[in-house]
Amino acid sequence: MSGAEGGTSPEEMVADAHRLRRIYDDGLGAGGSAGTPRPVVSDSWQRSLAAHVDPEGRLPPLIYLADELKEVRTGHPLHAVMPLLRSTLVSIADEAMHVMLVTDADGTVLWRDGAHGLLHSADDVGLVEGTRWAEETIGTNAMGTALAVDEPVRIHSAEHLVRAYHDWTCVAAPVHDPDTGDTIGAIDISGPLHTVHPALVQLVTATAHLAENQLRVRLAIADERLRVKNMPHLAALRGSEGALLSASGRVIASEPYGLFPERIRLDDGVDRVQLGDGREMAVERLAEGYLLVPPSRRRGRVVPAAPTGAPRPLELRFTGGGGPRVTLDGEEFAATLRPAEILTALALHPDGLSGEQLTLMLYGEDGNPTTVRGEIHRLRSSLGAELLLTRPYRLAAGPQADFLRVRAALRDGRVSDALDSCHGELLPRSDAPAVRELRDELVVGLRHAVLASDDVAVLHRFVVHPLGTDDLEAHELLLDLLDRDDPRRAAVAARAEHLRD
Repeated sequence: MSGAEGGTSPEEMVADAHRLRRIYDDGLGAGGSAGTPRPVVSDSWQRSLAAHVDPEGRLPPLIYLADELKEVRTGHPLHAVMPLLRSTLVSIADEAMHVMLVTDADGTVLWRDGAHGLLHSADDVGLVEGTRWAEETIGTNAMGTALAVDEPVRIHSAEHLVRAYHDWTCVAAPVHDPDTGDTIGAIDISGPLHTVHPALVQLVTATAHLAENQLRVRLAIADERLRVKNMPHLAALRGSEGALLSASGRVIASEPYGLFPERIRLDDGVDRVQLGDGREMAVERLAEGYLLVPPSRRRGRVVPAAPTGAPRPLELRFTGGGGPRVTLDGEEFAATLRPAEILTALALHPDGLSGEQLTLMLYGEDGNPTTVRGEIHRLRSSLGAELLLTRPYRLAAGPQADFLRVRAALRDGRVSDALDSCHGELLPRSDAPAVRELRDELVVGLRHAVLASDDVAVLHRFVVHPLGTDDLEAHELLLDLLDRDDPRRAAVAARAEHLRD
């Protein structure tokens, strides 16, 4: 654990701040006679300067607007432990004139609370919800540095790289996912340099551990629910080997016991996996995890009966990262790439395709219709013969698909709706001719529509969208349209400068 050097009384903290400012003025110039910063600070300065952070800069970039934060918070794992964090830290922060901040793994502040008298001062330096405090965006600071070194850190006064924060002392500790071990965020206490007590390092660290313990308890409860609900699948194997996995690939139960590793990596959409000892297992997606069974014991997908004449609802989400997802009768499951390509082609041609036409769309001139027939056979076994029809190949009812919504919105000139429906590139790993053509159509069409709109709100949504985050022209156009005092301007300008570099 790293902490600031110096005394513990307010007078000693202020004196130490003066010493650190002399080191700062020497260390960032050509001098160095005043001494050197602590290694954790020196290393952070080097990382920050290498990322082109300006020591004379002012505010961190704004990533989320207020109306975007609710959804982001709800989906974040630390949302479940916020009552614990508030009960542990906010009362202390109120009494001691501090601010409590909680970030995600990227250093973006999702929650803020604390002394009301200090919140206005925090506003002035960008210590607000929605701003990003990673080292590469705002330099050395407790939140960003704790995430960078993955340990608790106190950054005192001029240990901050950006001069605007030299009147602040901040203490932060990372929080880890008890399932994967990944860092999911940081907890921070910040305040004026003369008010922060050294014991806050221990308090914030202990609170981070409490949060992890509560997440661990919730994980154990979820594991038990998964085990109880799905153990019949293992029992149905009647002695054959098999394993029940969490959504992250952790083995919850297995038959026989001890035959499987603690965790098995599963890529998105895979239907088979090879274990370290060479065994191959079939992968079946469950609502909350996975079932591994020998390929010969793979169960057919249970297809619920639909009312006579009623089309079964099919939803396709094929844009963006995370792999293609299919929702059928309200149950979502991952799809491998080839079935997703077939469903894309059929969704684009509701009147149906011959085997030769579908082969050309999936494989080009070198394709073999026999291969396509085999793919269709497997897909019909999974989705149900009444949903995927033959002669010609077609879907019994038009699916709800994100790529179709994007296409329709662009054709109607509804740029905002197109952005709502698009989560990124269409099946980015696909090389199927039909998918490549549609992917290019959507990417180029969406970009053109956004740039032609001259709409600040639409442009800002695009530059933080997966398709626009690296688009320098869009960033520069947005800068031309934003008011000089618009709070989004700093983040857009910083990203544009990074893209120019």
